Amino acid sequence: MSAPKSSSPALIIAAIGVVYGDIGTSVLYAMKEVFAHGHVQFTIENVYGILSMFFWTLTVIVSLKYVVLVLRADNEGEGGLVAMLALASQAVHDKPRLRQVLLMVGIFGTSLFYGDGVITPAISVLSAVEGLEVVSPHFTRYVIPITLVVLFCLFFVQKNGTAGIGKFFGPITLIWFAVIAVLGVNQILTHPEILKALSPHYALKFMWDNPVTSFIILGATVLCVTGAEALYADLGHFGKGPIRIAWFSVVMPALTLNYFGQGALLLGSPEAVKNPFFNMAPDWALIPLVILATAATVIASQALITGAFSVTRQVIQLGYLPRLNIEHTSVRTAGQIYIPFVNWGLFVAIVLAVVMFRSSSSLAAAYGIAVTTDMLITTVLTFFVIRFAWKLPLALCIASTAMFFIVDFLFFASNLLKLFEGGWFPLLIGGCVFTLMITWKEGRRLMGEVQRADAIDLQSFLDSVFVSPPTRVDGTAVFLTAEPGVVPNALLHNLKHNKVLHDQNMFVTVRNHQVPWVPMDKRIEIEALGHHCWQITVHYGFKNDIDLPRALEHARMRGCQLEPMTTSYFLSRDVVIPTLGSGMAPWREKLFAQMHHSASGAAGFLGLPNNAVVELGSKIEI
Repeated sequence: MSAPKSSSPALIIAAIGVVYGDIGTSVLYAMKEVFAHGHVQFTIENVYGILSMFFWTLTVIVSLKYVVLVLRADNEGEGGLVAMLALASQAVHDKPRLRQVLLMVGIFGTSLFYGDGVITPAISVLSAVEGLEVVSPHFTRYVIPITLVVLFCLFFVQKNGTAGIGKFFGPITLIWFAVIAVLGVNQILTHPEILKALSPHYALKFMWDNPVTSFIILGATVLCVTGAEALYADLGHFGKGPIRIAWFSVVMPALTLNYFGQGALLLGSPEAVKNPFFNMAPDWALIPLVILATAATVIASQALITGAFSVTRQVIQLGYLPRLNIEHTSVRTAGQIYIPFVNWGLFVAIVLAVVMFRSSSSLAAAYGIAVTTDMLITTVLTFFVIRFAWKLPLALCIASTAMFFIVDFLFFASNLLKLFEGGWFPLLIGGCVFTLMITWKEGRRLMGEVQRADAIDLQSFLDSVFVSPPTRVDGTAVFLTAEPGVVPNALLHNLKHNKVLHDQNMFVTVRNHQVPWVPMDKRIEIEALGHHCWQITVHYGFKNDIDLPRALEHARMRGCQLEPMTTSYFLSRDVVIPTLGSGMAPWREKLFAQMHHSASGAAGFLGLPNNAVVELGSKIEI
């Protein structure tokens, strides 16, 4: 189970490094993008209005929605959209149609995470390297190559794990927040009157005077809260206390000071609007600031890449993706994993984004749709959690989520205006991933129905086999089967071709549940079938590490002898033959078959030794 988290200074600093890297680097481009497209006329009144909108966006969306409300909706100490989806779907288990709708909405939101995972590293690193253009225009031609080199190095080192460099994330990010706060204070001292923009009436006045413009620039304003989802996603790593303390004591003050510093700079130097962040720094500090900003964006990207690995594993265990090769990069920390397919898939998509859009301003047009959609989905799922899981009165549930829903919907609607300017890119990525997930889930369901229809009862089969038993050989055979109580194809092939049966036989089924953790005392169920045969069901949550040999060690206490050197694991691999008219469109059947044939690493995913797996084929039509 997830252990209670303390609020020690070390944990708070670590939370600053992992949780707030993305939102902390939004100061590089958020203010610039508001004035970049000419929708907002550059006036003193408008500068006050925009700053007020920034401050109250941070307050409403991050401070009130995520820090105060959403962090309370933990799933046994775990957070994130997958944890929220599991919590909401369990809360409405007695309403199957509503549950199915919520599952589809939640899986779509999870798919959009990958679209965000492509845009965030691209825009963050690119905006940091673009600081070289402020140093000298001659550096412009080197921005794209340097960005691609930095990104390649980032993805190349993923296979080594983040344990070695992770301990530096917190201190470097803490230095980053200190630097951006100092830069902001230095400018605010020249125009202290800018602090009047803390009053919400400046934002309200700007929106009243410019309703259409205000709606349009919400798509740029939302850039100041990109990364807010990380508050909830990293709940299980740090706990509520450190995340809240870090936000209110370090992150929000530093962000506020820097945004208001940029506003103060614009009051005195309107020409700095092209890149207000880097123009705040003195000339001698530009190169060090570019280096620090690049380091901060790499850290922000690292947190998102690690999150992509974690989300992928959770989705696999929920049954929405095939089993991919998952490598553990730490012998001490189970959560540190590396998935080569996801790593290099993200890298290729990020390179395409950088090459296609070529500037942070162009990428900003693509940024926002995925983020605001996930924010909107989180708000919807939160309503169902507090209504049906917490059993709070309907009026209170509506009152506590209605304001956030309206705000999220306005940001989402505004970002739809950027759909043809680049917003299609993350939606395309999310849509492709969603199609893969739903196709895999539906294909496995259809194949399971066929298997169950043709299944042979295991107990009856064993009783008939032992009327005239085959030759027994020493050792233990572990037959992995999707359905308990049925004869696995691997057993049939073993008897047909080898004409022997091991001295002990375990028929093992893995069950994944929509809870983060299944404790060890509830991990394994054993049913004796006689003749030294056992039906074993192993239970895992979507955050548990699947390790079958370790789980089966608990079977020893119930009479099963499992010796690693004399144990053979039999993994049946089904050969899928797509057939027309079976419940899916032909193109989806072919896609599922291709995914089924291409999926590798099942042994590694289950924690099995590769040299102990015997793969036997059978044909299943879907």
